[in-house]
Amino acid sequence: MDSNNTAEKVKAFIKTNTVMVIAMILAIITSIFVPCDEKYIEYFDFKTLTCLFCVLSVVCALKNINFFYLLAVKIVQRFKTARAAVLALVYITFIGSMLIANDMALLTFLPLGYFVLTSTKKEKYMAFTFIMQNIAANLGGMLTPFGNPQNLFLYTKFNIPNMEFISIMILPFAVSIFIITVCCIVFVKPEKLVLGGEKAEIHPFRTAVYMMLFALSIAIVFRTVPYWIGLCIIPPVLFFADKKALKMVDYPLLLTFVFFFIFSGNMARIDAVSSFFSSLLGKNTLLVSVLSCQFISNVPSAILLSQFTSNYPDLLVGVNIGGVGTLIASLASLITFREYVKANPGKALQYLGEFSAFNFGFLIILTVIMSVV
Repeated sequence: MDSNNTAEKVKAFIKTNTVMVIAMILAIITSIFVPCDEKYIEYFDFKTLTCLFCVLSVVCALKNINFFYLLAVKIVQRFKTARAAVLALVYITFIGSMLIANDMALLTFLPLGYFVLTSTKKEKYMAFTFIMQNIAANLGGMLTPFGNPQNLFLYTKFNIPNMEFISIMILPFAVSIFIITVCCIVFVKPEKLVLGGEKAEIHPFRTAVYMMLFALSIAIVFRTVPYWIGLCIIPPVLFFADKKALKMVDYPLLLTFVFFFIFSGNMARIDAVSSFFSSLLGKNTLLVSVLSCQFISNVPSAILLSQFTSNYPDLLVGVNIGGVGTLIASLASLITFREYVKANPGKALQYLGEFSAFNFGFLIILTVIMSVV
């Protein structure tokens, strides 16, 4: 019986962390061709890993005191129609992804979308709202270095100036807002509704402390504070203030980065692979990065392809708009799918059909616009 339970736990872990497991396998395979040596330590971007850990841990702490939930509920309760409520939910997720990363924005605001729609008997908009929140999370995070994990990596690796980063991403960001808004207006009717809200208390002292820690995390991302200072301050404070937050950090995501650092580092040292990718990216960096995301997801695409090109503007745009499309194009999409199926059992195929239609529509429009500009 114990062995069966262990096997089930292993299967569940692999199913939940498929991308991490694949990254680990790829790291092991490439390590056969490039045996471990002193150059391996050069693969790792410790600042990226530290920034990601700090941001995720503080966000978990804020989530535990209902900070984002209460903020979102107050905003949503100001709107009185289904269309306005869905737009509010999508915009909240859009803005949230810029501040707390796309996966955390979804984990925070998808439950709110479920609560709003079920409490007002508007479940018919559930799939559409989840899909729009997912697209908003993937595309909203593109404007800031810490909005998407791949942004943080490329921002650090290429040492991109802050204003240049924003100037690169402002057009696809603006186009994304426009298309999302149009979709919500077209596909959601302005039906009247009354929004309910669960009572939850805010903790002023903890909120103040966590917001200071969040500010410190952002300062580290923007290079105004050395990353090791955050590592010396944030984990100890949270250890005493909220151990649960440290346990809730998405460690598989961090390990995914570690394994892909090894994989991409090894790939760059294989001459045939290096020549192939360098040639391919030299022809059309944007299109190659977009297509790569559809098969191996946006984070590993950014880490891998960055080894073979210095054209970071096109690569940055490609791995961001490439986050829409297939279900595996972004880790955030897998999170949304998992949350939807958990709340709506038996509707997975219906969701996937609607998901694919909207996501590939966004992908085609954004890719064409950014290729022409």
